[in-house]
Amino acid sequence: MHDIFVLAEHRQGELREVTLEMMTLAGQLAEQSGGKVTAVLLGSGVDEFAQKCAQYADRVLYVDDPIFENFNAMAYVPALAQLIEEQKPHLVLIAHTTQGVDVAPALAVELDAPFTTEIIEMSLEGEKPAATRQYYGGKINGRIEFKDSDVYLVTVREAAVPAGEATKSGEVQKVENPLKGEAGGRRFLEYVEAAVGEVDITQSEKLVSVGRGIKEEKNVPLMEELAKVLGADLSGSRAAVDAGWLPTDRQVGISGKTVKPKLYLAVGISGAFQHVTGIKGADVVVAINKDPNAPIFQYADYGIVDDLFKVVPALTEKLKEVK
Repeated sequence: MHDIFVLAEHRQGELREVTLEMMTLAGQLAEQSGGKVTAVLLGSGVDEFAQKCAQYADRVLYVDDPIFENFNAMAYVPALAQLIEEQKPHLVLIAHTTQGVDVAPALAVELDAPFTTEIIEMSLEGEKPAATRQYYGGKINGRIEFKDSDVYLVTVREAAVPAGEATKSGEVQKVENPLKGEAGGRRFLEYVEAAVGEVDITQSEKLVSVGRGIKEEKNVPLMEELAKVLGADLSGSRAAVDAGWLPTDRQVGISGKTVKPKLYLAVGISGAFQHVTGIKGADVVVAINKDPNAPIFQYADYGIVDDLFKVVPALTEKLKEVK
């Protein structure tokens, strides 16, 4: 039996979507092995989260203690290590997020467990897992094989696996805090929310997003006009933000924001994995790029291979006519 632990991640009173994604992946792996999925939840006043996790897991182990009210890796690592040593899961999944990368490496050292990061796929081959992660800006997929071990640990990239349907009714089991005393080394002071600009692109229903292909800042108004006609907001890739064409709160991608619009129009964006990871939740993706081999076309529902400086003005005028 290959039981799988999933560390549930929550922040600011919300269970993170990546938790459901990881439990979906864990469920797929458990079907291969005949094992069970256990969600592990550390927090304070998290009964509601435990019930939510139970819809995706066979079992939920949760610790409700004020010490876990706010995230602190110095508390998480020893608590998780003890739970893992007691429960003996075969595989532990942790989100590749700011919190996850703070916890996972130290936990792997504590457990002396084989460990790899930011996987996008995983399977079980006999007694051992095999994982896939990307290199060189997403240009190459690498296969990760592990040495023999009783437990394996990985971090999972956000949006690598779509969250499935809530079809389970797992057992919810409250356990005592395995951490005795205070967490040493650091303490939580406050949560500082990043300032939101005039537009919150995470809530936008339509986005026109620009990249390096628009060439210079003087071409931004051309894109703004298209966005206005579409009733969309303007966003961009890291290249556009780094060039100073757009403010940082308009950046889409791993180092920016994850967006879920009904329409995402990518103009002059090559489509590196750091960017497309941020648009996995979009309903429809349309790409305009003169390079037919641009990676963005692998993710787009519709693509236009042509000079954007010909396409965008024509598209804008056509939309005006339609309106």
